[in-house]
Amino acid sequence: MRERIANFTKAWKAVRQMDDKVVALVFVGAMIGLLVGTGLGFIIGIWAMPVFGLLFMLLGGLIVFNRRAQKAQYSAIEGQPGAAAAVLQSMRGQWFVTPAVAVNTKQDMVHRLVGRCGIVLVGEGVPQRVKGLLAKERKRLGRAVSDVAITTLVIGDRDGEVLLPKLQTTINKLPRELKKTEVPKLERKLKPLDRSLPIPKGIDPMAAANRKRPKPR
Repeated sequence: MRERIANFTKAWKAVRQMDDKVVALVFVGAMIGLLVGTGLGFIIGIWAMPVFGLLFMLLGGLIVFNRRAQKAQYSAIEGQPGAAAAVLQSMRGQWFVTPAVAVNTKQDMVHRLVGRCGIVLVGEGVPQRVKGLLAKERKRLGRAVSDVAITTLVIGDRDGEVLLPKLQTTINKLPRELKKTEVPKLERKLKPLDRSLPIPKGIDPMAAANRKRPKPR
């Protein structure tokens, strides 16, 4: 319990340094939760009003805080080499992530994700160069697993590209092509194809996420 409180306190301080609106928004979320909880408690009985009010107040504040914390994290790593890999590795569920399966000297790179949707190749960097890397990697994998769906995504804010905060949502919406038991088999089949690549220096997005930033004025 003490460890959880310590972790929450640490996270709270980190988010406050990057988001000067978090205190006000968490307060608003808590007050909305209090009103909703009190209203539900009144329907059940007067005795339930303080209980439901307190529970929903905490829930409302935590929901807002988690969303602001996630937004702050994305803001901290966005634009850093390897940011997409950090987002992929935080996905929940049966996913196998292999960062930087293709890299060039300009720090453009492609990451591979294997799941029930098949294979997803995610490219980050300059779109023109990334598309070339994606095409080569897709062709290379296609020779080995021609019967598996391969989806390519490019991180960016232009048409046809995916915003970093929307990456997980976009992948989760892909149709399920494989059974759960087939996913590990596919990953094992792809592992021998991985090459030892010289990853450029500076690819440490979590270091950027943990770096302290001054409060915006």
